[in-house]
Amino acid sequence: MSVAPIEIERTKPAEEAFEVVEPDVPWVTIVHNDPVNLMSYVTYVFQAYFGYSKDKAHKLMLDVHNKGRAVVSSGTREEMERDVQAMHGYGLWATLSQDRK
Repeated sequence: MSVAPIEIERTKPAEEAFEVVEPDVPWVTIVHNDPVNLMSYVTYVFQAYFGYSKDKAHKLMLDVHNKGRAVVSSGTREEMERDVQAMHGYGLWATLSQDRK
C-alpha cells in the first residue's frame, strides 16, 4: 500500500496567519476635587481602599486639592471601573480614562 502526499493550500503566508494583538493602553482612575469632602477624609479613603502609606495618600490628596484632580490607580479597564465605583461608594467624585502618555 502506498501513501500519496497531501497538498495543503495556504491562502496566507504562515507569518500572516496570526493577528498581532497590541497590549491594551493602561487605564487610570482619576479623583476630582469637590467642595464637600474634608482633606483628612480623602487621605483616609486612599489609605483604606488602596492601602497607600499615609505620606503617599496625603500627597495624592494634596494633588486633588491643589491641582483639581489626581491619578490614584492604573490598570485594566475592569480594575479601574471597580476603583471608580469604590470611590463613588466613599462619596468621592472619580472618573476613569485611558492613560495617553
